[in-house]
Amino acid sequence: MSLVQARGLTKRYGDVTALDAFDLTVEPGRIVGLIGPNGSGKTTALKSILGLAHLDAGDLSVLGLRPEKKRRDLMRRTAYIADTGILPRWMRVAHLLDFMADVNPSFDRASAVAALEKTEVRLDKKILTLSKGMNVQLHLALVLAIDTELLVLDEPTLGLDILYRQQFYDSVLNDYFEEKRSILVTTHEVREIEHILTDVTFIHHGRNILDLATDQLAVEFAKVTTSESGAQALRALAPLSERHTLHGTEMLFRGADQDDLARHGEVATPNLPEIFVALVGDHL
Repeated sequence: MSLVQARGLTKRYGDVTALDAFDLTVEPGRIVGLIGPNGSGKTTALKSILGLAHLDAGDLSVLGLRPEKKRRDLMRRTAYIADTGILPRWMRVAHLLDFMADVNPSFDRASAVAALEKTEVRLDKKILTLSKGMNVQLHLALVLAIDTELLVLDEPTLGLDILYRQQFYDSVLNDYFEEKRSILVTTHEVREIEHILTDVTFIHHGRNILDLATDQLAVEFAKVTTSESGAQALRALAPLSERHTLHGTEMLFRGADQDDLARHGEVATPNLPEIFVALVGDHL
């Protein structure tokens, strides 16, 4: 059974359409990246999945539940880290762990302590004294110590330096991800997460622009570096994008015959940022 099954999700705020017949599927044991520019509908999609936004239309099932009607049951089986995650600043870290153990029977305090021992976060510290990076490490330790089936991350490393971002995703992969669990992560920083994703969905103006397993990207897309004469011939094959570089003209194609492309230049697999810009860049 799919952990998330969303079909035709539509959400409007006045005259603004945040989601426009949006589809999304998250299967068990997958890491799905929901990627889009600011204002594309990413956060609205997540709020709908978590039962925080009432949809105008569409069919949505999360862990077999209807989020807006069974949010309490859903929250027992999911974990969520937002871009503006706020912890009680007046508490000490140890007291927060005690509080979590009291209110959530699925919380493993010993697991959280073990995770924090790998960081600079100390149990006797007040949360208000922690840096932004340490706050994120604490939040992550709390979330990963809860036994859940789905982890939802909304721009979780926003504002962190590269070291903390790498440590964050390493911890998620090593301490949470497994074949029965899944992760849904949103970001507009494509390079940051492309190495961990099993599936990718591009969202723009509330609509699906791309929905594909990452191991199919090399089958679906190709980038050709060519000379100007080669570029003239390749334009007849309707490239998605074209740009000039120090190495020649780069052209990106979808669904083209790679043997045809290779006759006119060097063929390679584009990375996710290149595909993202080719599909939505002209409309940003």
